[in-house]
Amino acid sequence: MWIWQAKKWPNFEFDAQALQPAVTSARIAQGRMLGMASQLQLVDLADLTIEGLAFEALATAQIEGEMLHPQSVRQSAARRLGLATAAKTTTKAAIPSAKPARKNFKIDNAAPLREEATLDVIQAAVSQYQQPLSEAQLLGWHASLFPGRMNRFTVGVYRSHDEPMQIVTPQLGKNDIIHYEALPSKDVAAHMQQLVAWFNSSQGQIDGIARAAVAHLWLEAIHPFEDGNGRIGRALSDLALAQDAQSSQHLFSLSHQLLAHRSDYYDQLQAATSKGNLNVTAWVQWFIQRLQGACEHSIQQMQGAVSKTRIWQQVRSIHPGISAGQQKVLAKLLDTKEAFSDGISTEKYVAITGLSRATAYRELTVLVSLGLLLKSGQGRGTRYGVAAFKPSPADTSPKQKL
Repeated sequence: MWIWQAKKWPNFEFDAQALQPAVTSARIAQGRMLGMASQLQLVDLADLTIEGLAFEALATAQIEGEMLHPQSVRQSAARRLGLATAAKTTTKAAIPSAKPARKNFKIDNAAPLREEATLDVIQAAVSQYQQPLSEAQLLGWHASLFPGRMNRFTVGVYRSHDEPMQIVTPQLGKNDIIHYEALPSKDVAAHMQQLVAWFNSSQGQIDGIARAAVAHLWLEAIHPFEDGNGRIGRALSDLALAQDAQSSQHLFSLSHQLLAHRSDYYDQLQAATSKGNLNVTAWVQWFIQRLQGACEHSIQQMQGAVSKTRIWQQVRSIHPGISAGQQKVLAKLLDTKEAFSDGISTEKYVAITGLSRATAYRELTVLVSLGLLLKSGQGRGTRYGVAAFKPSPADTSPKQKL
């Protein structure tokens, strides 16, 4: 029995009291994130906003097994936000690796407009947070998601085929595993009208994070489109969260968290939809926890941005004579920590700067003597990593401490 076959469908229920601890923790993380954002320098806040939008686009596509080009996404995000000068390189390491896991997932690297299309949907969703939702908007998001190519289905319309809409895992020599079967196509329009009406009437009536969770689950349960349901569902969550915050600013990426917990994400959706029970407390609690994780991840990024700013202030004020190569390597280590979590070797220094090995060794030794890098290991295993920030004598005011 599927959730839409329940007698009281679509009257979803959840235990608000049981969810209160999770909501409180998420709101605390959200408050810390907003408070820290208010203290950031403009350039750091601009870069964080670009990262939030770029992470959301990269992750929501990768959940479906579609790999977008990180730098193209980031450049487009910066341009859309009018912050192109703040753009820096986004590394592949920033997004957890993922592979398609189910039959209806695909990889499409051929379409040159995919990066722009994904950002179109995300930005359209959050930029319209002050307006009531309409079916025309949802259909427009779907049409935007599949531009400029010959599609195997019609975009910007609800599905209309007679055969069942199923999410399956194929098995060699065995029957496919059916994870979910959505309601018949002929019923989609009526059920989408119910969803839109609820979405517009529920704002301010229930907790905003819980509302985003229910909206996402509801759309996934209907599965109104031939393709793109997950991305449209996550865009709808983004809209609900923007309405909750009364802001279109992307300071965090929920999809980044969903991607990091992708297997769990599928399991939670399946558990919620593959039963004739409309109590979705477990799903809502899991969703709230992912929102908390997204805020905490953003806080970590902010702390990193503050640390980088202070390190560069120290470099410029105390060590203005370091070479261009040394500055380039420091920037690489600070901006791509995931890629150099174990530090950098002399050979890598040579590759980055184009210097000789002898010169690279001398420059690394200087950086260690200045306290900017720490040396670890021996022989071929020698690595150099960024030293923990130590404030200079002129950098001791309480406002500047982490």
